[in-house]
Amino acid sequence: MRGLLFSLSLITTLAIQAQDFTGYSDKDAKAQEQLEAQFRENIDKTRFKTHLKTLTENPHIAGTPANEKVKDYIVKSMSQAGLDVETYPYEVYMSSGPGESMVEIISPEAIVLDQQENALDEDPYSRHPELVKGWNAYSGSGDVTAEVVYANYGTKADFEKLEELGVSVKGKIVIARYGGNFRGYKAKFAEAHGAAGLIIYTDPKDSGFTRGLVFPEGVYYNDSGIQRGSLLTADWTGDPLTPYEPALPRDHKNAPDRLDPKDAGLHTIPVTPISYGAADHIFKHMKGEVVPQNWQGGLPYTYRLQGAADLKVRLKVDQPKEFTEVYNIVGTLKGKTHPDEWIILGCHYDAWAFGATDPNSGTAMLLSLSETLGEMAKNGKRPDRSILIAHWDAEEHGVIGSSEWVEQFKDELKAKAVAYINLDAAVSGKNFRASAAPSLKTILAEATKKVDYPYSDETVYEHWSKENDEPSIGNLGGGSDHIAFYMHAGVPSLSGGASGPTLYHTNYDDFFFYENFVDPEFQMGPTVEAVMGTLSLRLANATLLPYDVVKYATDLDAHFNHAEEQVSSFYSDFAGFKASTAAISSLHTSANLVAKAFEERLKNQKISRKKTKKLNALLLDLEKSFLYSDGMPYGDWYKSLYASSDPFSGYASWILPGLQYQIEMQNKEKLSKWDEIYAKAIRDLDQKLVDILEKI
Repeated sequence: MRGLLFSLSLITTLAIQAQDFTGYSDKDAKAQEQLEAQFRENIDKTRFKTHLKTLTENPHIAGTPANEKVKDYIVKSMSQAGLDVETYPYEVYMSSGPGESMVEIISPEAIVLDQQENALDEDPYSRHPELVKGWNAYSGSGDVTAEVVYANYGTKADFEKLEELGVSVKGKIVIARYGGNFRGYKAKFAEAHGAAGLIIYTDPKDSGFTRGLVFPEGVYYNDSGIQRGSLLTADWTGDPLTPYEPALPRDHKNAPDRLDPKDAGLHTIPVTPISYGAADHIFKHMKGEVVPQNWQGGLPYTYRLQGAADLKVRLKVDQPKEFTEVYNIVGTLKGKTHPDEWIILGCHYDAWAFGATDPNSGTAMLLSLSETLGEMAKNGKRPDRSILIAHWDAEEHGVIGSSEWVEQFKDELKAKAVAYINLDAAVSGKNFRASAAPSLKTILAEATKKVDYPYSDETVYEHWSKENDEPSIGNLGGGSDHIAFYMHAGVPSLSGGASGPTLYHTNYDDFFFYENFVDPEFQMGPTVEAVMGTLSLRLANATLLPYDVVKYATDLDAHFNHAEEQVSSFYSDFAGFKASTAAISSLHTSANLVAKAFEERLKNQKISRKKTKKLNALLLDLEKSFLYSDGMPYGDWYKSLYASSDPFSGYASWILPGLQYQIEMQNKEKLSKWDEIYAKAIRDLDQKLVDILEKI
C-alpha cells in the first residue's frame, strides 16, 4: 500500500493547475459552465417578490388553518414547476397556541402589562386581526405571584453568578433578557434553580433605541416589540414524544410508541416574553443590589438584582398542548443518470406571525428556484443527480418537521444524500454568509465566484470576502433544520444566504418591513437563487462528488489545537490529544493524495463510468466516519463527533462535541478516552481515503 501511495505522490508532483470546477474534467467543466450561465439567465427576477408577498399575507403559525393554506400554495407552485411533489404528515405533541397569559404588577402599582405589539399607522400588516400576543411554546402552565430577580441573559454562568453573589431565585419570578443562549435554556436553568416562573424580554441595549432608530423608522425593536419562540429543550431534536422515530400519525400502521408527556422533560414553570416597554414597569421598582457591570442593560437607570420586598408580580400562563398534524412538502426533480443520489435544499415555512424574513424569504427563493430548475428540465436540461426541494413544518416549535423526516428516511439518506443545504431566512438582508461542513466549503465559495453581487461591481465572492483573501465560512451550530441531517444522520450540510437586521420573531416581521428596510429593490432574492442554483447544479452534475477532502484534515488540525488550548487553561500537565493528532497527520497525507489523484485522473479523463460510481459511493460514506453509535454524553440522539449544537446554549456551534463536553465539565480523567474515540473516527476516515486511492 505504501508503495502505491509513493507512486501516486510522484505522479502528483507534476505542476497541475487547480480546477475552478472541483470534480469535473476540463471538457465537462466547459459544458457545466455554459449550463450554469443559462440557469442564471433564466431566473425571473420578479418571482421572488411575488412569492414572498403571497406567502406572508397572513400570520401562519404551525398547526393553524393559515399555515395549511401556505402549504397548499407551496404544493401548487412546485407542482406547476414540474417537480414531483409529496406531502409528509406527522402528528406531533406541541403547544396548540398561546392559550391564556397575563403579566401583572400587583404592587407597588397595579398594572397589567401589554403583551402584544402596537398597531402602527405606517404598517398596515400590524393591524391584522389574527395576530396574537407574545408567547413561548412549550411553556409550563401556572399562576404565580412572587418577588422578582434579574438574571441577565439567564445563561448557565449567569445563574451560577447569582449563587456566588448569594442571590436565590427559589420561589421567585426570574426576569432575563434575550441573547446569550437559546431561550429554552433560560427556562431550564431557572426551573433547575427553583424559580417559580420566568419572564423574558428584549433589552434595548441588544436591539432597541440604544442601537439606532426603532421600527417603523428603523430596524430595531420598538418598546412594544416581543420576541416569540419555542422553549423545547429535550435531549433530542424533534417531536418530544417520539425520539429516534418519526412521529407518524397515531392511526398509521407504523406509528411509533409515544412517551408519556411527563417523561419528556418538558418545562413545568410558566414562561412568557414581553417587550422592554413592559419590562420597564418592573425594573423601575427594583431596589436590590446593583448588578455586575456587564449585566447593565439599556433602560435609563441602574439595573438591580432584586426587587424590593413590596414589588410583587403575577405571572399566569395556561397553555394547552395536544397532538397536532404538521406537514412537510418535498418536491423532486429526478436526476437523469444518478436518480438515487440526492442534493437536498430546504427551508421551513411555519412562522410566528407573517415571517417575511424568518423564514419565508428562504421559502420564496426556493419556490423561484423550483420554477427555474423546472423550466430547464422541461427544455432538456435535467440534472444528473436528483435535486430535492423541501419545505419543513413546525421548525419554530423545535426543529420538528425536518427531524421527523430525517428519522423516517435515515437509512436512505445515509446511502443517497450528497448534501443538505439549509436556507432558513436565506434572503433577510444584503450580506452573504454561510456555515458548512468542511467538505462543502470550497464548492460553495466556487459557486459564489460565478454570481454578480447586485449592489456593486463585484461578484458575491468578492463582496463576501471584503479585505480577506477568502470568505469566512463558519461551522454549523444549532437553531435550524440542518441539525438532524448533519448531527444525527451524518449528511454533509451547509446553511447560507444573505442576512441583515431583522425584527426577529415579532409581529412586525412582515412585508412592509421587508420592502422598506430589508431589500427595497428586491435584488437579493434572485442573487441567492443564483448562488444556490449554481451550487446545486454543480453538486448534481459533477463526475466525482466535489467534496473538499483536504479541508477535513486542515479544519481538524485547527479544532484540536483550539481544544488543547482550552484544556491547558484548567489542566496544566495535559500532554495533548496525541492519538488524534497522529491520526490527523496521516489523514493530511491521504487527503492530499486523493485530491491530487482525482485532479490528475479528471484532467486526463481516465475514470470509467463504472469506477466513478464506486468512487462516489465511497465519497458518500466519508462523513459517516464521524457518526458515533453511542452518541454524545449530553444526549445520544446527537451522533456526530464532528459538530453539534451547544447543549448549554442551544445555538452555538460545538466542534468536537464529545471533547467539548468534557472540557466544559472539566473532566480531566475522561479526556484520554475521548482522544481515542476521536482518533478511531479519524483513522476510519483515513482508511476510507486509502480505499479510494486503491480503487482510483
